[in-house]
Amino acid sequence: MNRLVSRLGVERYSGIYVFVVFVVVYSIWLPHTFPTVTTAQNIASNQAITGVAALGLVCALAVGAFDLSIAAVLGLSSTLAAALMVRFNLSPTLSIVLVLLMGVIVGLVNGLLVVRFRIPSVVATLGMSSILAAFDLFITNGQFITPLPTSFTDLTRGAPAGIPISFIVLIVIALVTWYVLEHTPLGRRMTATGAGADAARLAGTNTGQAVVVGLVISSTLGSLAGLMLVSTVGSAAPNSGPAYLLPLFAAVYLGSTQIKPGRFNIWGTIIALFVLATGVKGLQLAGGQLWVSYLFNGAALILAVGVAISAQSRRRSTSRRVRSRGGGAAVASGGDSSSTVELEPVLETADRPS
Repeated sequence: MNRLVSRLGVERYSGIYVFVVFVVVYSIWLPHTFPTVTTAQNIASNQAITGVAALGLVCALAVGAFDLSIAAVLGLSSTLAAALMVRFNLSPTLSIVLVLLMGVIVGLVNGLLVVRFRIPSVVATLGMSSILAAFDLFITNGQFITPLPTSFTDLTRGAPAGIPISFIVLIVIALVTWYVLEHTPLGRRMTATGAGADAARLAGTNTGQAVVVGLVISSTLGSLAGLMLVSTVGSAAPNSGPAYLLPLFAAVYLGSTQIKPGRFNIWGTIIALFVLATGVKGLQLAGGQLWVSYLFNGAALILAVGVAISAQSRRRSTSRRVRSRGGGAAVASGGDSSSTVELEPVLETADRPS
């Protein structure tokens, strides 16, 4: 059975199988609403916003830092961009630059709090989230900000060859972040820091710098996601960011069970994102209430973490049995331990200053 599961790639690609099951079941159940081009475009466009922010969160978690402020960054970015264009009559280009700069500054402050002042990332980013939420309410005063310039809203409204522009942006950013994390010295230092900060430091890695970079990337992509949100919707809503926090963590943790089990990775996150989105969309088209998405994402997050930790335990047990049989040398020489970041060490590292 284990060999069969391995050949079918169930451990690494189970999300793809679940996605196919969702598509088949919903297509049979809802033949007039689900299997349509419009539904596919809606899922691709809507999830692109969450996806861009989720890629940023992957970079933070890759260095062992929990960025709980990313959803607040997303929300503040959308309201700040709208306020700059509507109230101060700034050009869309300048507004975009200023919003992205705000994301960079937030990431630097988060990194400073974690690295220099040795505040656990959970605490630092949670506090930052509350501060950003206060700025969000201050800017909006509880009111929608609209209308936005057409030149700005048109940035995300095209669909060349039927593919939404926002989805194209998501794929481009996914390629860039994947290349940085997997094929550059910076990415390897970030991954090593998340796997074990103490070991990485002894190997000569500047772990503090890696943590700061991860948090800066996270906040910057959160800002970009906020810009995509306000451009897609055409108005800025007060306190719109917090609703994204659960879907973000659900996608990233479910993604850590895909492609490279036990490791936060880009393509696993993309698969998980659209598996969750497809499941929720089908239920909504079937008449599900608004609370369905919260229930679905919450259950997926708990399940993903449980499966990942269970898989880790099995791998450790197998490794111990192999070593006890004298196979330790073979494992050391042929294994790929450097490419796997286990979730439990990451959880511990995230709560320990680097």
